[in-house]
Amino acid sequence: MQRLSGLDASFLYLETPSQVLHVCGLLVLDGSTVPGGYTFAKLAEKLDERVRLIPAFRRKLHNPLWNIGHPVWVEDEDFDLDHHVHRIGVPAPGDRTELADLCAHIAGQQLDRAYPLWQLYVIEGLADGQIAVLLKMHHASVDGVSGASLITYLAGLEPDAPAPEIEGPRNASMPSPLKLLRTGVESFAKRPAEIARLLPDLLGLVPQWLGKALQGKGMPVPFTAPRTSLNGTITGHRSVAFAQLDLDEVKDVKNAFGVTVNDVVLALVAGALRDFLAARGELPEDPLVATVPVSVHDRTERDHGSNKVSAFFASLPTHLPDPAARVFFLAEANRLSKDHHYDIDADMLQDWAQFSAATAFGLAVRAYSALRLAEKHPVVHNLVVSNVPGPPMPLYLLGARITGFYPLGPVFHGAGLNITVLSNAGKIHVGLLGARELVKDLWPLADALPEALAELLKAAG
Repeated sequence: MQRLSGLDASFLYLETPSQVLHVCGLLVLDGSTVPGGYTFAKLAEKLDERVRLIPAFRRKLHNPLWNIGHPVWVEDEDFDLDHHVHRIGVPAPGDRTELADLCAHIAGQQLDRAYPLWQLYVIEGLADGQIAVLLKMHHASVDGVSGASLITYLAGLEPDAPAPEIEGPRNASMPSPLKLLRTGVESFAKRPAEIARLLPDLLGLVPQWLGKALQGKGMPVPFTAPRTSLNGTITGHRSVAFAQLDLDEVKDVKNAFGVTVNDVVLALVAGALRDFLAARGELPEDPLVATVPVSVHDRTERDHGSNKVSAFFASLPTHLPDPAARVFFLAEANRLSKDHHYDIDADMLQDWAQFSAATAFGLAVRAYSALRLAEKHPVVHNLVVSNVPGPPMPLYLLGARITGFYPLGPVFHGAGLNITVLSNAGKIHVGLLGARELVKDLWPLADALPEALAELLKAAG
């Protein structure tokens, strides 16, 4: 029996119609590379072939009343691709604005938990003759790294690449009510001992962690971020934009300043946000604070669960007008933040998330939203910035060359902007998703990213 980890299940418990917790990937495709030419029927046939080989696409939730533990994944014995794949057309004239608006509408809709938690939309009618695919998967089933890996399973290095060979366990069948109840009771009975085991490490870490933060020797302290219009209560309405940058130019900046690619990416985001907020007349005097998710796939000792992630807080120097100063600020700040983050065990978040409770989490999120508490306490963080590693080589999704690979992460009450970056085939693809009531038009921010890169190239000489 495959029970969700506490961290995976938390994304189910924290979800509401306004705080939808799935991740999306917008892929722009060149249909001319498909052997024999693109047709929707041909794409659907190849997709069906691959989906039936990949267990993660065919598993669904099972959570009856007698289950007192986290839900379990089971094989969907009635799996039907028609429930998940949709063919739609983008409104005329089919440019980037119409495509982004369509994706924003889809991104704001919850997934149906009666089926495997994913949807795929094939979008035709783009002005340049290309095709777009929007893949939506619940965060309970993937994190950034595993989500990108699933997309690569659907793709290949050549237009006619064969279906991949997938290694790993198959989905479990439906467990008996008695087994589900018994394992849930056993897990619940172990919780006091688990808490007693984990508590000393947590109590020892908190003063050490806070002390380093308060002394300025680590990451920013939560609840110290400046307030902007991005930080408030959200609804289910979304806005979307995207941008593409040249990876070699980013590396030129990295080499010139002797920093990392991630430092340059955050400097780009900081520069673009500075221009964006200044144009809105709300540039704060203090740095913004971003939550940066960090994969712990290579450090975790837990082999259970889809989400293997931690996070740290990063200062974004939007207060500095000089682009070179922003790079050097981030290089030092990121070094301190990463050292500070590594003080925390890679499995701590996953271990404590095991005690998450569906009812308590659900009621808390609804009360937090209804009372608009995000606008009444100090700002925890301003936005989420995520950097997901992508494959360095060109990919072909079901025969079509991928020319754009834009990840779109979720937003939360109190932080209505998510910027996710993914590198692929010499390009850096940036997906921006916002809460529409807080940031209606993200294109000025997306268009500021190439300008920020041009500034850094000039500063690098």
